[in-house]
Amino acid sequence: MDSSLNINNDAKKVFRDCGTCSRTFAHLLNREFGHVKEDEERALNPLAGGIMNLGHQCGMLWGASLAIGAEAYRQHENLDDAIAVAVSATEQIVKSFEKRTNTIHCKEIIGYDLTSIIGMTKFMLKVTLQGMNNSHCFNLAEEWAPEAVEAAKNGLAKKNLGLNQKIICCASEVVRELGGSDEETIMAAGYSGGLGLSGHACGALSAAIWKNMLDWCIMHPTKNPPYYNNKTAKKLLKNFQKVTNGEMQCSKICNQKFKTIKVHSDYIKNGGCRKIVEVLTSD
Repeated sequence: MDSSLNINNDAKKVFRDCGTCSRTFAHLLNREFGHVKEDEERALNPLAGGIMNLGHQCGMLWGASLAIGAEAYRQHENLDDAIAVAVSATEQIVKSFEKRTNTIHCKEIIGYDLTSIIGMTKFMLKVTLQGMNNSHCFNLAEEWAPEAVEAAKNGLAKKNLGLNQKIICCASEVVRELGGSDEETIMAAGYSGGLGLSGHACGALSAAIWKNMLDWCIMHPTKNPPYYNNKTAKKLLKNFQKVTNGEMQCSKICNQKFKTIKVHSDYIKNGGCRKIVEVLTSD
């Protein structure tokens, strides 16, 4: 499928303008779909660096998945179908990204632990010496952007997933219980099961961070949410880790990697991860 990025790949310029990988890829895909969403894109900033610089799934994936969810909502009147398509299409971009990088984890991609002062210093020094435009993250953004668009469009094109049932997923439930609109709940759907059912760092946590930051962005239309010292995100992470005993991986928290959206939905319907949803949506 043709993409404007195949003709004019401006991913590096967009990255410079947006400032974070997560916001960049939400913007690139939203623009491709013809619906840029300023507040929703800015709210993604804390998910860069693999969720608050923790090194988990690359922010490019969180951003791309959010844009996919928005497009799934526009394409499907039935919300259950929209959720299923958003999750399925997110699975496709995860596979595409992993094919390009051999991993989906920020820490493995950049080779530094951004949670430590030494790691962050070494990373910033390397970027400074290379020049931002020649940095690994900027090069990756330029290389993967057309592939991300293609994977997203292919994933969204799958119309008949054969579910015909009520679909509930962890990330959408968190957004809904935080007062999110139908559109917002679908936007975050792909985060479920550790991002597209891949079993990695919890998508419900990322959904909670994003929704809280979205509310903040709406209240502060000319500002970007705090990146390095985000008190709201830190509180959510702290409360989440209390419930999970410090575990971040979906597959370990749930003792399984969900093979299908139906399996995940049934798990949530039967009370799975209820304590996590509650702690992420409590005042």
